[in-house]
Amino acid sequence: MGLIDDLKGKAQGLIQGNEEAIKNGIDKAGDFVDQKTGGKFAGHVDKVQNAASDFVAKNDGQPGQAPVTDEPKQP
Repeated sequence: MGLIDDLKGKAQGLIQGNEEAIKNGIDKAGDFVDQKTGGKFAGHVDKVQNAASDFVAKNDGQPGQAPVTDEPKQP
């Protein structure tokens, strides 16, 4: 298992039961960055916020759920 897969697995375990708090943290962190940079990187910050929120939504801690990978499944 590679480093990225290991980190994803650990993140999935931490998400379980904390979805709303994590999503709120993602929003607050993005707002903080926008405030400190004067909105200069708002587009980039929004993309990262959306990707992180999507990751949380896909890994909502349902037992037995297969881990999310970027690798296509082999037939």
